[in-house]
Amino acid sequence: MKLSNKVEELTNIIAPAVAACDVSLWGVEFVPQGRRSLLRIYIESLPEEQAQDKHVTIEDCAAVNHQVSGVLEVHDPIAGEYILEVSSPGFDRSFFSDTQMLDYVGQTVSLRLIQAIGQGDKKRRKVTGTLDSMDNTSLQLTATDGEAFEIALSNIDKANLIYEDV
Repeated sequence: MKLSNKVEELTNIIAPAVAACDVSLWGVEFVPQGRRSLLRIYIESLPEEQAQDKHVTIEDCAAVNHQVSGVLEVHDPIAGEYILEVSSPGFDRSFFSDTQMLDYVGQTVSLRLIQAIGQGDKKRRKVTGTLDSMDNTSLQLTATDGEAFEIALSNIDKANLIYEDV
């Protein structure tokens, strides 16, 4: 999952402001939409708070919104108008880096791929299944239809967790 240069730039500007609010930055989405762009920031509780079963609150989101707005005013990295949204990644969280998926081995994920995988007429660019294991270059996934895949991390365009109520 390669981040665009713009998202990398925004992440570098935003990360210290998010950290100042005692939460961690999960990811940044930037969607240019003509005259009005969308900047969405996902925040997560710090690991020690997660261990105490504490979650992101509306107050956390408001504090990050206030802090990040000030930083963006100073740096002015976005041309034109934009909407700033701050939220938790939620149960069906998108992954912004390969390492984020490590904590979810054994759970169901949905992947959109750059290059199709599979044999013959069963090739597909979207696959959902259990994340069996990962290393530095690939992941092993058992699709919902039982087919097993080894997928290069460099072939993943987008990935997200599929929430399952246990």
